[in-house]
Amino acid sequence: MDQETLIERLMAENEEFRRLRTEHREHDRELEALKGTAPLSADQQWRISELKKLKLMAKDRMEAIIRAQPRAGVRA
Repeated sequence: MDQETLIERLMAENEEFRRLRTEHREHDRELEALKGTAPLSADQQWRISELKKLKLMAKDRMEAIIRAQPRAGVRA
């Protein structure tokens, strides 16, 4: 099973994965909106830093979920 197919299956079957992917996309949208603001206030700079951390945490957890999935054709 390729990674794209696995992600589609996880989106359909795994509530945590679906929530993390949604959060990751929302953080990305907010980041892009903030990057379009110039000049950035101290609060906006802090928020950008926070969003980057949140995105990375979500991505790391999604990757862990993907790695924990059994591979097709591989017996345990």
